[in-house]
This record gives sequence, C-alpha cells and structure tokens, in this order.
Amino acid sequence: MDENKHKSDSSDNNKRITESPSAFDNLEQMTVKELITNINQEDSKVHQAVERALPQIQLLAEKIIERMQKGGRVFYLGAGTSGRLGVLDASELPPTFGVPDTMVIGLIAGGDVALRRAVEAAEDDPEKAWQELQQHNINTRDTVIGIAASGTTPYVIGGISHARNNGILTGCITCNPDSEIAKAAECPIEAVVGPEFVTGSTRLKAGTAQKMILNMLTTTIMIKLGRVKGNKMVNMQLTNKKLVDRGTKMIMSEIPISYEEARNLLLLHGSVSEVLKNYKA
Repeated sequence: MDENKHKSDSSDNNKRITESPSAFDNLEQMTVKELITNINQEDSKVHQAVERALPQIQLLAEKIIERMQKGGRVFYLGAGTSGRLGVLDASELPPTFGVPDTMVIGLIAGGDVALRRAVEAAEDDPEKAWQELQQHNINTRDTVIGIAASGTTPYVIGGISHARNNGILTGCITCNPDSEIAKAAECPIEAVVGPEFVTGSTRLKAGTAQKMILNMLTTTIMIKLGRVKGNKMVNMQLTNKKLVDRGTKMIMSEIPISYEEARNLLLLHGSVSEVLKNYKA
C-alpha cells in the first residue's frame, strides 16, 4: 500500500473534521506531479459536499431575497480565509450587478488590514463583530451570515448570537458538522469536505466550498432581484473597454442599431439595462 495514501477516511472527532489528519503523508517527498494530482483528487470532493448542502443553501437564499426586496442588507462575518472570502464576494457585486456597496457588506476580524496579513487574536473577541454591526445600524430587515470553516471562531459566533437574539435573520457557512456556529445560526449551511490535503489548511477544500456557496447565494439573489436579463449582466459597471464592448453587443442583440449607436447609448445611459428600458420597442 502506498505510504502516502490515507490511513482512514474517518476522524476520531467528527466535530472537528477540518482539523483531522490529512489523507496523505510525507508530502515533501512527493513529486510536483503527485502533489498537484493528489490536491486535484481532494478538490473533487468539494462539489459533492456542496451538492449535499443545496437544501440549506436554498432555504437561506429564499429568506434573504424576501428581506432584500424590502430593503434589507447582507453582512458577512469571518476571520482569516473565511473573512477574506466574504469581503471578496461583497466587493464583486457592485461591478457585476450594479448594486451599491452598502447592499452586501463583508466584515473581517481585525479590519481591512487583516485582508493582507494576520491580525493577532482578532478572531478571539466574541463581542467585536456585534459592535461593528451596530456601527452599520443593523436592523431586522438585514441578514448576518457567519463564515467559519471550523465553526468555532468566537468573533463570528458572538456576532451571530447577538444578531439572532435581536431578531435578525442569521445564517452560516461551515465545514464541520454539528458545530457551535451551526447551533447559533437560524439557517446553517454545512459543507463537510473532509480533512484537508495539508492538515488544517482550510484555505484549500473548505475555502473552495465556501466560495462556491457564496457564489450561489449572491448570484441567485441578484438574479431574483432583477439584476440580470436572460443570462446577461445588464447592470454591470462599465469600468473598462472590454465591458463597454460587451455591453454594446448586448444592446445590439436587442435593438437593431449599429455598433457605434449602441456604444453611444450605453455611455450616455450608463448601463445596458437603462438603454433597453428607454429604447427597446
């Protein structure tokens, strides 16, 4: 039996699967081909874990849509990789869907400086997240989603607990079953991807699963809020030549005009959506 292969697929402590020993050992002795092949093999498990969580994802998405249609917002809470993923997802929505940057807000333990380097002990304060949420005048139309691969991060659990106690919808994305954060949140999402290739390195499978779930949630929400037409990003921000060209061609596919006319209309009105609203017969 290959000494690099897994000793057992199970963990002695299922509640901390993200900290369980890797299915592989002696990584430093592997060739580059072996390393990337084995990482890819582990990554193939992520899709299956997310698929199992689809009912949980659907439930949270539907509840968020209902609230956002009434003016609610979404707040992400996270630390380390999980926090960075939340900030990333929130920051991509304005240019993609043309929504204000106050609609989905990512908060990371340690503040923006933690996006580039670790801030010591920032995630260990269970009161800090709620203090930060209050600075945004959080209310019962809003939703708070905690992102924590381990499901044990005090910063995230504290924020979720305070939010739920104040009548705010709460969800979470975690990669351990029966975790503290899942118990604290009203709508938990558990994507159990198993031990990481490098033991405990949740920037790998866990981070990939979290990114997939965030993509599903916010893309679905934005579509149901009317920010997509057909399959096109008709509200995207025109931040570069490529996107202006894409928007121009979208208009031409809907209105029988020349490229130059379509481009001029796009630049005049600022979005494909506005052009179609005003000029489509």
